[in-house]
Amino acid sequence: MILAIARKEWTELLRDGRFRGAAVLVFLLATVGVAVGTQHVRSARAERAEGARLTRQHWLEQGAKNPHSAAHYGVWAFKPESSLAAFDRGVEPYLGVAVYLEAHKQNLTRHRPAADATAAARFGELTGAGVLQLLLPLLIVLLTFSAFTTERENGTLKLLLATGVRRHQLVLGKALGVGLALAVLLVPLLAVCAGLLLLAGAWDADVLGRAAVMVLGHGLYLAGFVFLGLAVSARVRSSRVALVVLLGLWTLNGLLVPRLAADAARAWAPVPEAQDFARRLAEDYERGMSGHAPADQRLAALEKETLARYGASSLEQLPVNFRGIALQAGEEYGNKVNAVRFGELEARYRAQERLHLAFSPLAPVLALRPLSASMARTDLEAHLRFMRQAEAYRQGLVKQMNDAVAFRSRYADSDYKADAELWREVPEFRVEAGTLGDALRSQAPGLLLLGFWLVWTTVLALRAGARLSAV
Repeated sequence: MILAIARKEWTELLRDGRFRGAAVLVFLLATVGVAVGTQHVRSARAERAEGARLTRQHWLEQGAKNPHSAAHYGVWAFKPESSLAAFDRGVEPYLGVAVYLEAHKQNLTRHRPAADATAAARFGELTGAGVLQLLLPLLIVLLTFSAFTTERENGTLKLLLATGVRRHQLVLGKALGVGLALAVLLVPLLAVCAGLLLLAGAWDADVLGRAAVMVLGHGLYLAGFVFLGLAVSARVRSSRVALVVLLGLWTLNGLLVPRLAADAARAWAPVPEAQDFARRLAEDYERGMSGHAPADQRLAALEKETLARYGASSLEQLPVNFRGIALQAGEEYGNKVNAVRFGELEARYRAQERLHLAFSPLAPVLALRPLSASMARTDLEAHLRFMRQAEAYRQGLVKQMNDAVAFRSRYADSDYKADAELWREVPEFRVEAGTLGDALRSQAPGLLLLGFWLVWTTVLALRAGARLSAV
């Protein structure tokens, strides 16, 4: 009986010109979004690869100079672009794509795509993920709002119930019929998107696993909307009221609650302005984190300690160059400052993420978005992972330069210069990507919330169907 009801519902939907028109529009928008994303990924990869090649070339060809001056010369580190970023760009447009690595300073990423965007970008980018997360639920609303109300208004619901069909079979049959109609749209869309994404880069087991989780997350999300639409249609008396209610719920999920969550996150876990953050760092470097350990006092204590360690009475008698030791000591103190202050900044960002997730029971899209972005490696965690690895590389590079000053020259060698042999000893910057297991562990709460969303809407639809009446 469920299959018979599903077949009837599926046939009626396919014959509906409104569904065909809306499905074609969604298909075209999603395809264009993924195609544009694919082109972006390919061009971004080429640009960043060229940037990495040039920064390495400039480092190797910088000529003879003091190693600490070379540390100030620095290098650029470029964030890698994931293949799945063609489908979901996540928070990448609002974060930088490259960071300058130099002595004494841990810099923030630069070149945010959103900074160069036009005013139209405030309405959001056209991406495959955006279409599935915002527009496809609207299509589901249009498919389900009259599922039971039209039957009641036309008098066919009374005939259906008179045949002895059970109410839960009616609900599940209609849900399956809507699902089959959506499959007519989604299966070709999935095939086209997979083909486009293949152009964005090679796929391996990790990428396939991430894509599968993205399909699962979106499936739970969209199936929940199918049952929600059926529940409302079964509970209200007219198609007009059902449409108004479902459009209101769609607006809350896709527009109002996400905006409320963003405003609440900014209010409850504010992030300092870039200028204030940089000023606080500079003060900590100079005065000490406690405010009672200024740089000159730290330098005097280090000089006394170094002389005692080597049993020397003056810096000139040391078997090492105190300048390099002092430079590295200052660098290590700065690293401690960076660890604390950037750790505080990271904690603020994670607090904002938790606040967003706290609103997801009111808007399941807030659980789906971070899950999808995490699988695409375009979420905050992927950015922070890149920043941590870039900072570790910066610290290693600067230490290598300071150690060259300390142990390859003497205090009297004020004009000591290194050459390309030392520059070649510094390895190229490489980013180690996070694993699928790491992403799943971090996104387990969101995935569970999406599962709960589907269970809750299914129960709601079945309970509404149990009280279904023909009048």
